[in-house]
Amino acid sequence: MIIMIGSQKGGCGKSTIAINICAALAKQGKDVVLVDADKQSTAANWVGDRAKIDAPTVHCIQKYDNIRDTLRDLDKRYEFVIVDAAGRDSRELRSGMTSAHILIVPFRPSQADLDTLYHTQDVVIQARDMNPDLKAYGLITMAPTNPVINETKEAQEFLQDIPEIELLRTLVRDRKVYRDSISEGLGVVEMNNHKARNEINALLEEIFNHG
Repeated sequence: MIIMIGSQKGGCGKSTIAINICAALAKQGKDVVLVDADKQSTAANWVGDRAKIDAPTVHCIQKYDNIRDTLRDLDKRYEFVIVDAAGRDSRELRSGMTSAHILIVPFRPSQADLDTLYHTQDVVIQARDMNPDLKAYGLITMAPTNPVINETKEAQEFLQDIPEIELLRTLVRDRKVYRDSISEGLGVVEMNNHKARNEINALLEEIFNHG
């Protein structure tokens, strides 16, 4: 299964989601490869740090430009192919979407992020011309932990006007443990913060139940 994490805007925790999906799957004993298609190399650097510690293996390759055939080949050799694409409308994102089974679009509950979703919807529609079975899910990330703040609810309502991207119920909150885990080559499922761990486990359960 090919799961792509992509968005039209940086700073939404895209690499964090890709990394944590990989860590959670590896902890379950799955054979997983992380494709770093973002030249910032955050995901590849995390895999390099992870290789230095005693943790379940996550394989990694870096691939840019047209990644369609690479993803299809990896899909034959691994149980899960997780793709971290650059936070913009890139060739990597568009070519990857033509072979992916699932696209996860992370976005912060801010107007700047929400404004990009209309364009993302257009890209999803175009990708489905070649890949009609592509499932696209919106994931609210870096959500405020303060329940008084209404940004999350407003973002959820916004997605109702974008039918091509189905909003996931799972919320990923803005927690320091996500940043700490990356610097250690770990995922939050391997840390002691049960709230963050539950968020990632809930994300996996939801996308696989959908998919």
